[in-house]
Amino acid sequence: MKTFQTLSELAACVGEEVAVSDWLTITQAQVNLFADATGDHQWIHVDPEKAASGPFGAPIAHGFLTLSLLPQFFESAFEIVQSRMGVNYGLNKVRFTAPVPVGSRLRARMKLLACEPIDNDGVQMTWEVTVEREGATKPVCVAESLVRRYP
Repeated sequence: MKTFQTLSELAACVGEEVAVSDWLTITQAQVNLFADATGDHQWIHVDPEKAASGPFGAPIAHGFLTLSLLPQFFESAFEIVQSRMGVNYGLNKVRFTAPVPVGSRLRARMKLLACEPIDNDGVQMTWEVTVEREGATKPVCVAESLVRRYP
């Protein structure tokens, strides 16, 4: 995990890959809980037996489950000591570029694209987040995430 003391120290990294998160394993229980929370019980996610003979050969995580892990990836990748809080401000672009079979290990690479001042001495950061699956050559998700941080 990387540590930054201030928001301005992080802002100096615009244009760079800032951090890489820890690996996270996707479980069937996690997929089932996400299905319950969202009402998306499509068999490719929640029926391992049927999914084994489906197009992916196994149950896969919901794309939005993968996307919902972004805060956890950020949390494990770096900290800003003099920042009391962060807020998810939205997304500019998201692509689910490959399936995530249950049992996959994922991590995220974070590149800081922009960092602009906002009210209350905060900053709005634009991040390119590339979620990788261990052993795969293609990322599973690429998202442009907007995050606001405050000192």
